[in-house]
Amino acid sequence: MIRIVIAEDQRMLLGALSSLLNLEADMEVVGEARNGEEALSLVREFNPDICIMDIEMPIKSGLDAAEELIDQPCKVIILTTFARAGYFERARNADVRGYLLKDSPSEELANSIRVIMDGRRVYAPELVDLAFDNKNPLTNREKQVMELISNGKSTSEIAKELSLTNGTVRNYISVILDKLQVGNRIEAISKFREKGWFK
Repeated sequence: MIRIVIAEDQRMLLGALSSLLNLEADMEVVGEARNGEEALSLVREFNPDICIMDIEMPIKSGLDAAEELIDQPCKVIILTTFARAGYFERARNADVRGYLLKDSPSEELANSIRVIMDGRRVYAPELVDLAFDNKNPLTNREKQVMELISNGKSTSEIAKELSLTNGTVRNYISVILDKLQVGNRIEAISKFREKGWFK
């Protein structure tokens, strides 16, 4: 019997997923969570084979919870509305075994669970395409500058930390904004974060 914990903050969807999977002869939903924090508690309590998680949940996101489960035997499946390259990158780095979209046919979920239990990975095809289109355009030095910008450092603080002149840092920032096709530092940080490029 495949033992499953589901974490989903929309109560109706949580109930529907549980009912659907409990209909499968080889599956049993042993716990239902409304956020990532509850999911972690249920995984520790029930030691399930699979934990299915939404990404955007209160208290702790599905990706945050998945990162905390990286050394656990429980296999994590992300089930989300969001086909975002940054999310997918984070999920892969957290050793998530499946990343599926909520608009997939319901029978795909049960099949994917069985495939994952056999030791394979299942990713929605749209995400694989996204991942290949998600190359970071910045050089290593530009990435360093970007990290410091995200830490709230001023131009002169960045210059001091990287042993550069203020003018050189301003040039780097101008190039970064241009490459990211954004208008200011705040937009640059937001885009960098959405793409999953921060380490």
